[in-house]
Amino acid sequence: MRNNSRIYYIILSVLTLLLAVACGKTPRGVLSEKKMQSVYLDMQLAEAMINADSKEYADVEKKEALYESVFRKHKITQAVYDSSLVWYGANLDVFVRVYDRVLKDISQMQKDLSDMPADPGPASGRDSVNIWNRRPSLVFEPNSPFNAVVFDIKPEASYLPGSIFVLDLDVWGVNPGMAHYPEIKIHAEHADTTIMVNDRITQDGPHQTVLRSHATKRIRRIYGIIRMDNTGPWSYGKIYVDSIRLMKYNYGSFTDTDSVDTPPADTSGDEPVPALATEEVEASPVDSI
Repeated sequence: MRNNSRIYYIILSVLTLLLAVACGKTPRGVLSEKKMQSVYLDMQLAEAMINADSKEYADVEKKEALYESVFRKHKITQAVYDSSLVWYGANLDVFVRVYDRVLKDISQMQKDLSDMPADPGPASGRDSVNIWNRRPSLVFEPNSPFNAVVFDIKPEASYLPGSIFVLDLDVWGVNPGMAHYPEIKIHAEHADTTIMVNDRITQDGPHQTVLRSHATKRIRRIYGIIRMDNTGPWSYGKIYVDSIRLMKYNYGSFTDTDSVDTPPADTSGDEPVPALATEEVEASPVDSI
């Protein structure tokens, strides 16, 4: 009887969590989308302050004090923020929605300070074009509150069926046997299905992640994340990622001979590093933003 009650409680908890996601609500202990937007915006501004004045914030304690001031402002704890990052990281579509709003807030701040027009972006019908719309470099640091860059590309006209998307980047600072490796996730959203590719960077040097879309369906959106799991133990100093490009090729214009020689997976750690995995799933109401 006790086992049945426990099973019932577990099932009820899972159903409650799924219902919360389906309704666009976050579970208890996780910041709401609106609250997360406000907190994450301030955390991005804090990161910008640190990057702009690296000498002033060379001391880890000064960085932590700046982050703590953000938490005090929003009346939350770092534990709540960390738990929220974990949940949003597992619900990438929801996080992309929040991240886009933060970028709009930052763009508005920049617009208030400048009259420069926004970049209209590339046309979707061109044979090969770099569609990357984020900064071309990033640094993973053990003490950073959020080691990731999220991207979301929605072309005015859907990309052609069979389009191939190649994420190119250069990496320095990856150590053999690390507890965690930088991760790459790319999603290609069609009208009724989503193609996903998951990859990990296990060695220094040039790296390529290739996503091949459905051969007969147009692509209305490309989104994903480049991230570093920041849970301990830390086994790295800093990891530098540079020259980031997300190239879009029409069907037939990119072949395996065009790809770079990405180093083989490192299996010297406690867990073997899986090969690049591609998956196709049916689109759900949560997938659309």
